[in-house]
Amino acid sequence: MRRPAVILLAVCMLQACATYYQSNLAFNQQFESGQLEQALSTLKADGGEAKGKQAFLYFVNKGLVLSMMGRYEESNDFFERAYLFGEDYRKNITLEAASFLTNPSITPYKGEDHEHLLLLYYKALNFIKLNKTEEALVECRRLNIRLQQLADRYRSDTKFQRDAFVHTLMGLIYEADKDYNNAFIAYRNAYDIYQTDYQQLFELSAPLQLKKDILRTAHLSGLVDERDYFKKEFAMDDYVPTSPEGGELVMLWHNGLSPVKSEWGVNFVIDRRGDMVYFNSQGMNVSFPFSLRDYDEKDRSSLSSLEVFRVAFPRYLERPEYYQQAEVECNGHRQEFELLEDVNKIAFKSLQQRMDLEFSKALIRVAFKKVTEHQLRKENRALGSVLGVINAATERADTRNWQTLPHSIHYVRVPLQVGQNDLTLRLRGPNGSTDDHTFTYHVKPGQLLFHTFTSLEASYPRY
Repeated sequence: MRRPAVILLAVCMLQACATYYQSNLAFNQQFESGQLEQALSTLKADGGEAKGKQAFLYFVNKGLVLSMMGRYEESNDFFERAYLFGEDYRKNITLEAASFLTNPSITPYKGEDHEHLLLLYYKALNFIKLNKTEEALVECRRLNIRLQQLADRYRSDTKFQRDAFVHTLMGLIYEADKDYNNAFIAYRNAYDIYQTDYQQLFELSAPLQLKKDILRTAHLSGLVDERDYFKKEFAMDDYVPTSPEGGELVMLWHNGLSPVKSEWGVNFVIDRRGDMVYFNSQGMNVSFPFSLRDYDEKDRSSLSSLEVFRVAFPRYLERPEYYQQAEVECNGHRQEFELLEDVNKIAFKSLQQRMDLEFSKALIRVAFKKVTEHQLRKENRALGSVLGVINAATERADTRNWQTLPHSIHYVRVPLQVGQNDLTLRLRGPNGSTDDHTFTYHVKPGQLLFHTFTSLEASYPRY
């Protein structure tokens, strides 16, 4: 093979080996170090992505960066484009077919289920910070529709199909709008999901604050029977649901960074039995059947002659959080944050629950590649060898995901006095280290304020 061809092939193989995180390393490093202006400039320089295969990720990354910079209107413009992308997404049959000859990264990235929920979460928060409660409630209704779609798609009790955090958010927004009845319903739904789905899937039970919110909104709605029922349910018979004389602050803490997708390879061996070929992996103790009935005898013999080959699958790599706890101190009272959503665990679960589909598609992809390679070898051995190298180089998993999301979301609800309030947020890291941040809030009687604090400190993903 001539040197230019060797160099070109090497470059193609290096590009194919890079994960989505690695291919966007400049943006990722700028974002992770809090250089938001530089990260935004890098995104603008990659503006062509808005019409490419990574359009969804371009929209949500830009929306999130702009939101962190306090540019909420602009942020929502991009989150809306991401939302509409999800609504209008249709599979491109040509690209889907071509992906079986290369890899799935040549198709447009449509987004994970939890990513579509979280973009609406950010959009609703932006509206709340703009004092546009009605618009925030519209996003709540959209969230409800998304949740119904998940419930319709996944029927198993072991699938991620209901989001307790989203229902809690809806309750908070309804309460900010003084709609206590709908707030109660949303909080009650959240509690049910925490105690069933979340406890089973993520070992996460309902926060104490959520229980207090259920009792208070039931009381404010005049739902005496429901209030008394939940007092017994929570073993909080002595709790008196009251509203603060001043106002309140809901502080949401976005801690760390979500996992990134990488890939892992599995070796399979072929076992032919009649019109069926079985892909067996002893290391994983799995066997996948592949029918030969739709292929002619020449293709059958090509496929059955395969012995061992590697198949690439996506996997998540966690970026462990640096800060383990946080608390706030305000007007002489100290409160700890409670965990609302473990984005990291949800990401892992979302991928796990569709791994059977990922396995099937990957095996079909490799089967198509190998059949083509063997047929070409019979006609031209040299070209067949080249195709074999290309097939190996392009056997990659789809490593795209929304990588600027937090690892987890916590919250605390702080009573405030009318007028000025000085608050200290204390983050607790390893070995007892602390990091303090101070804020001042001005509150009117009965006002419910929202504040988001993001700590980006996390471990770098290890490949």
